[in-house]
Amino acid sequence: MSIQLVIIISYIFVLFGISIYVKRRTENSSGFLFAGRKLTSTLIAANIAGTAIGAASTIGTAENAFQFGIAAGWYNVAWAAGAVTMALVAAEKYRGLNCTTIPELFERYYDKKGRAIAVLGMITIQLVITSLQYIAGGAILSALLPDIFSLKGGMITSAVVFIGTTILGGLWSSGLSNILSTTLIYIGVLTSTLTIVAKQGGMSTIAASLPPGVDWFGPVGGFGSATIIGWFVVMMTQTITAQGPVQIACAAVDKKSAKRGFLWGAVLMFPIGFACAVMGIAAKVAYPEMNATMALPQMIMGLDPVVAGLTLAALWAADVATACHILLAAGTLFSQDIYKRFYKPDIDDQQYTLVNRCAILVLGAVTLWFAFNAVGIVKTMLIGLSLTTAFTLVFLFTMFAPQFCRKNTAFYTTFTGIATLVVWQVVPSFRLFAHPIYMEWVVCLLTFFIVALVDKNKITSDEAKSYMVNGQTPGFAEGRN
Repeated sequence: MSIQLVIIISYIFVLFGISIYVKRRTENSSGFLFAGRKLTSTLIAANIAGTAIGAASTIGTAENAFQFGIAAGWYNVAWAAGAVTMALVAAEKYRGLNCTTIPELFERYYDKKGRAIAVLGMITIQLVITSLQYIAGGAILSALLPDIFSLKGGMITSAVVFIGTTILGGLWSSGLSNILSTTLIYIGVLTSTLTIVAKQGGMSTIAASLPPGVDWFGPVGGFGSATIIGWFVVMMTQTITAQGPVQIACAAVDKKSAKRGFLWGAVLMFPIGFACAVMGIAAKVAYPEMNATMALPQMIMGLDPVVAGLTLAALWAADVATACHILLAAGTLFSQDIYKRFYKPDIDDQQYTLVNRCAILVLGAVTLWFAFNAVGIVKTMLIGLSLTTAFTLVFLFTMFAPQFCRKNTAFYTTFTGIATLVVWQVVPSFRLFAHPIYMEWVVCLLTFFIVALVDKNKITSDEAKSYMVNGQTPGFAEGRN
């Protein structure tokens, strides 16, 4: 048995061991979905960093660097900027509002149709992101153990582990697993980067060996400034309202811990991107005809078997942690904002936790189909996350300028946001900007202010408070305060 196989099997046992260990804390919905609202700053930082340092930030960044240069590392800096934005603008508010999802918040201030369309868009986002973790997981396993796993076989195996650990451990498991995986990623990725650069004769030798035609070490590389700025806009938009970050903020032990955790998480995120980008460029020199998605796994596999095995297993564990958290978010959205709200509002807590686990199982299987049909990890990720524009716009105005908000604001702004992204995908002539995030902001802002002019029915804070009964919205799970 190879040392790489021993390492990956050990990882699987550790991940399931953590999930089984914390399962006793997850027998009620509060423990399963929100870790009993007891996440400290350290666990919040580990959770948000683990969510960020997944497929797009590692495999996807190396994939982009292989094609467009070291500027691919800005993706992780954009993620860090988003975490800082969440810390300064929204984390404390989410914990103070004691909400659980953006659709729930929309119904408090707006109406049921605003909630319904929001949950539709948000579940779609979660499924797209999770599918990309399957792709990265498959790439890692097929590089690590090519005699055992094909790319598709690795994706299926990754899906089984992702779904299984999520069903068992919930958010507690995600937090503890992220501490382990983030630590090992730093050790493995930094060690691998330094070793690879040294083996290829240093950065100057690598630079001299790269093919012409791309500004490999320029600040924007082969991307263009509009693309990189678009990354920052997407990340600073999505971290405020994507269910993953929102769920982490809501699970904090208090408001200050929520803010500090996101700030520390931002510090953890950004160095890894440039390290992975360097390895992507090194792969371009060593294997110029390689499939770009395989750039990072293939470079690491050329190292000492122990270092390679640990690094790739750590990257795979990071995908596990990210996928677990996003799957949990998707399950929360379905069970809370669809099943309990509209189908069975009187469900007891034990049944509700079971529904969450079943939802994760079904949604996890759906995302595997998405994974088999996705093209380009970072590109697909950013298109999906652009859909959060409408949610972020409505949230910011609701919290900071409610005088402009109307009862129909949430529905129509979200509807046009979804429609814009659909048209962007199917009608190429509609693409007036370099990235869909710019079009999303233009269309959603126009819609928001048109509704403000046409609809005279304003929202009020008193109406929002009327939805609250002992700190909860009627029809939602109990025991979450």
